[in-house]
Amino acid sequence: MITPRFNFNPKKTITMVMLAFVGFGFAQERTSILLDKGWKFTREDNANFQKKEYNDKKWQTVTVPHDWAIYGPFGIDNDKQHMAITQDGQKEALEHAGRTGGLPFVGTGWYRKNITIPEGSAGKKIILQFDGAMSHAVVYINGEKVGNWPYGYNTFYFDISKFVKEGDNQLAVRLENLPESSRWYPGAGLYRNVHLIISEKTRIAHWGTAISTEKLEKDFAKIKINTEVEAPKDAKDLSLLTEIFDDKGNKVAEERAEITSYDELKKAQELIIPQPKAWSVESPTLYRVVSKLYQNGELKDISTSQFGIRTIEIIPDKGFFLNGVKTEFKGVCLHHDLGPLGAAVNKAAIRRQIKIMKEMGVNAIRTSHNMPAPELVEACDEMGMMLMAETFDEWKIPKMKNGYNLLFDEWAEKDAVNLIRHYRNNPSIVMWCIGNEVPEQGSPSGAKVARYLQDIFQREDPTRPVTQGMDNPDGVLKNGMAAMMEVAGFNYRPFRYREEYEKLPQSIILGTETASTLSSRGVYKFPVVRKSMAKYPDHQASSYDVEHCSWSDLPEDNFIQHDDLPYAIGEFVWTGFDYLGEPTPYYTDWPSHSSLFGIVDLAGIPKDRYYLYRSHWNTKENTLHILPHWTWKGREGEVTPIFVYTNYPSAEVFINGKSQGIRKKDLSVDLVKTENKISYENFDRQKRYRLMWMDTRYEPGTVKVVAYDENGKAVEEKTIHTAGAPAKLQLEVDRNVLDHSGKDLAFVKVSVVDKDGNLCPFDEREISIKVNGKGSFKAMANGNPTSLESFQTPKMKAFSGALVAIVEGGETPGKITFEASAKGVKSAATEITVK
Repeated sequence: MITPRFNFNPKKTITMVMLAFVGFGFAQERTSILLDKGWKFTREDNANFQKKEYNDKKWQTVTVPHDWAIYGPFGIDNDKQHMAITQDGQKEALEHAGRTGGLPFVGTGWYRKNITIPEGSAGKKIILQFDGAMSHAVVYINGEKVGNWPYGYNTFYFDISKFVKEGDNQLAVRLENLPESSRWYPGAGLYRNVHLIISEKTRIAHWGTAISTEKLEKDFAKIKINTEVEAPKDAKDLSLLTEIFDDKGNKVAEERAEITSYDELKKAQELIIPQPKAWSVESPTLYRVVSKLYQNGELKDISTSQFGIRTIEIIPDKGFFLNGVKTEFKGVCLHHDLGPLGAAVNKAAIRRQIKIMKEMGVNAIRTSHNMPAPELVEACDEMGMMLMAETFDEWKIPKMKNGYNLLFDEWAEKDAVNLIRHYRNNPSIVMWCIGNEVPEQGSPSGAKVARYLQDIFQREDPTRPVTQGMDNPDGVLKNGMAAMMEVAGFNYRPFRYREEYEKLPQSIILGTETASTLSSRGVYKFPVVRKSMAKYPDHQASSYDVEHCSWSDLPEDNFIQHDDLPYAIGEFVWTGFDYLGEPTPYYTDWPSHSSLFGIVDLAGIPKDRYYLYRSHWNTKENTLHILPHWTWKGREGEVTPIFVYTNYPSAEVFINGKSQGIRKKDLSVDLVKTENKISYENFDRQKRYRLMWMDTRYEPGTVKVVAYDENGKAVEEKTIHTAGAPAKLQLEVDRNVLDHSGKDLAFVKVSVVDKDGNLCPFDEREISIKVNGKGSFKAMANGNPTSLESFQTPKMKAFSGALVAIVEGGETPGKITFEASAKGVKSAATEITVK
């Protein structure tokens, strides 16, 4: 269960509850213990490791969440896959190096930890919950097998009451990643949190509270709460007190109900909240339900659930509505890795990603292609980001030899149920996704498998629609799969939307995966022409944003569909951030080992494309961005096109004070005119959304852009300059104050600049980092998809003149000093506070 955050004193609230119900006995609060420190880890494998008496003192001591593989080293033989990637159109088997990130995640890992069961726990219910473990987890307590859970992305739990005793106990976990089990870097180990939860045996069931908004009006909201109870079948005199508190800690509703034999340990209640504050992307207000279970007047259990008041509706031919307001999905797809941190979950890193996306105008994330971490869901609840929670990348028919196809028959329903019950109260989740580009799309029985999964989701949670990402339109139109989905979600090929709309009953099209445009931050290729699957000796892609995959397209090819088709309800771009693995189109070109799809690079630095999306999606702030940089020694006099990404309708470019002319967005360009006429030469669709000066020639100096409003009035300007010799390092810190949890992070961008602060875009000198005081160096990344430098070593080469270093705050308040240095330039330092 997600721990809620509210602006009130928890101790004061508990005291209030106990005084108010003193006649019913004292509160039996649940105890939740985070098992993060003191773990022992080894990559060896031994049948004796689970035994309680085994001596693990020589093992590595680690803190969980922990990703064993992110520490490397990178290697060409790490999960080298010899195969044809059929979904990418490959006909013959190729040797793919770096497809899963080039990191050593394949193999077995063991974790062991002494856990203390508090005195007085005898006869109580004791739950051990893993938020995720990669993968094929087998759990032992005191040498006895408790259970197993193979899917690494899911949250699972075991009742360990009969396996433990009061005092010291030995917990052991065996994990194994198989070769050819993933298409990207999956991470390895106990990469999400582990919890010990202790309660009475007569209790509210684990994830046993289901909350939904039945009606939302200006003056009131009707909230339905279904509560499932665990108790002996012959239990009598059970009652339930349900209270709702607002975001300020004020009680706004309550209801007491008896649980009779007719209820079968389940109770449905409807409570009215006056003057409700709806959860939305702009105003993510959260409430909490406090459920109190009594038996014979004695308080047995208290369970708290966070939720938001909001309604969702999809209306054919009209769109998706959040709280009655039509809302277009301006979404991105995100893998679960956090760049240089790997798959190990970290709240600060997740919230930084969401913040960067929200500033771009993103309002939704698709958790591709995996079940999300609780920290991501919690952050989206609190920060106002809609989520499409995805389940599987594979069903019965394999994409990977050792993929989920080996588990589907036995585990698909169990995995789906855990996902739904875990997150059904979280307001940020507005849609479930049951699969991604599964081969069943072309199978005669594919629709039946899809129906099987969709039925599970509708049974467990009828409040949210269900979709899947389909990239075989011919197959799913033929076998009925697309027609039976609640929401028809299509990956790529937006030029098929109108045909699909005519053939499907839903009268709604969702772009579950779009664009797959390729670019490398700060890298520009000439001449500037549209290309598919372009490859270069440096293994990069052009940041002019004109290159894409053989099956995909450019951002505007999707913008125009969703702007011009009323039944197209939005898109989820592949991808918001670069991720480890899938270095398309450099399948066989080691050392390529991370993607080029991201709008933001692996270090978290925005690429140029970020500002194209921002200019179209972020309607609250102005965008004015120039590309490329203007430091091109050796290109004097050569054609060097200038692009401007802006929300303004027109702009004028000046090179060293000389006007290059005014460009206006061509709003006459529409879908009909350009249907099936995407040109590799004329950039028709791009002219509607970006301003381009295709014939400008490079001369050192200054480029200035002046933006004009609808009336032709100059309203904003921006300049870029040719950089001089590298002179110093420049720092930009995302957060100057950290908490003292020992896990909070600050991200420091380090740039090589000239004496005037202009970025030196070709500088790749090695930069060293020193961190002293109440914190430590954590990791760093430069965004180069071919870099084999360790993320954990405090030195790395800059890429396109910059990199990002990560500082971890300690557990003691005080100051952290951060210093970056490099040969030949002036060092830079800053201070971060731990509170």
